[in-house]
Amino acid sequence: MNITLAIDKELLDRARDLAARRGTSLNRMVRDLLEAETGVDAGEDRVRQLEQLWESSAGRSGGKRFCRQETYEERVG
Repeated sequence: MNITLAIDKELLDRARDLAARRGTSLNRMVRDLLEAETGVDAGEDRVRQLEQLWESSAGRSGGKRFCRQETYEERVG
C-alpha cells in the first residue's frame, strides 16, 4: 500500500541523507520506525527490558521506604 506524507524539503533531505548513511532506503527506514512503534512486539520488548533492569539492579534506596506524597513534594517543591 502506498501513502502520501506532507514533509518539508529540508526534513526530507535530512532523512534521505540519514538513510543513505545507514545504507538503507527512506522507505525502509520509515517502515522500520512504524513497525517498532506500533508492532505487537514493541510493548513486549519494553516489558522484557524493564524486567531485566529489575533483576540486574540491586537498587540504592538504603532501605528507605518512599511514599507518594513525599515523592510528589520533592518534585514540586
